[in-house]
Amino acid sequence: MSAPIVVTGAAGQLGRLVLQSLLKQVPAGQLVAAVRSPEKAQDLAALGLQVRRADYDRPETLAEAFRGAGKVLLISSSELGKRFVQHRAAIDAAKAAGVPFLAYTSLLRADTSPLPVGLEHRQTEDYLKASGLPFALLRNGWYTENYMASIPPALQHGVLLGSAGEGKIASAARADYAEAAATILLRPDQAGRVYELAGDSAYTLAGLAAEIARQAGKPVAYQNLPEAEFMAILTGVGLPEPIARLLAESDTGAAKGGLFDDSRTLSRLIGRPTTPMAASVAEALMG
Repeated sequence: MSAPIVVTGAAGQLGRLVLQSLLKQVPAGQLVAAVRSPEKAQDLAALGLQVRRADYDRPETLAEAFRGAGKVLLISSSELGKRFVQHRAAIDAAKAAGVPFLAYTSLLRADTSPLPVGLEHRQTEDYLKASGLPFALLRNGWYTENYMASIPPALQHGVLLGSAGEGKIASAARADYAEAAATILLRPDQAGRVYELAGDSAYTLAGLAAEIARQAGKPVAYQNLPEAEFMAILTGVGLPEPIARLLAESDTGAAKGGLFDDSRTLSRLIGRPTTPMAASVAEALMG
């Protein structure tokens, strides 16, 4: 039996999609769903996957989660400000467990990204390089789903708010990135590879507003705001301050080109075009 593939953050949205992709080609018993709370992953256990506790804040659980692993997918933590410390603990545990290969979900052009969220990714990448672990970087661009929660208020008020200016956003669906991660985990000789992953086609937020309007049959215009004003509006409607800051700063980063890429590396990896923004809008409107 082959050494198992361990996916961290397996109960999250990206992790579940990666496992779904892997299950098309790998027996369930050779996959490990590493999760903070195994009781929340009973559905994964029911599919025949091994479920192991892996809490980034409890390094002893990571050592056990990575035991015997042939490959590990380290899905970046969602806890802004704590990410690097958590990733460092996971990398240390993977090295101690003798993991022969680790893939890490980073950020599009993390080494030069104007997005402040890139800092913790750069720190993680640097630590990986110094660790001696064989690794690959999956530098994911923006998920189109990040904007879909804005559709209901945009339709209600007839305006889509943001601070991205005319910045082009080459986003893709979360499932596209998940399929790429599964592909890389199943390919041989991936150590040292760096993948810049983004959608095939780019759009501005004005273009997104126009697409929402077209599909919904209601007027929606894009209104560009200063970053601080946009952030204040987001916190005003109840978003936690760290999330509001992330979204506003990321829009500003998009205005500087931080979310644009036209290499089509992602679609080549998955062997099909990436999911168009219009398809994600249609799905959001149906949901």
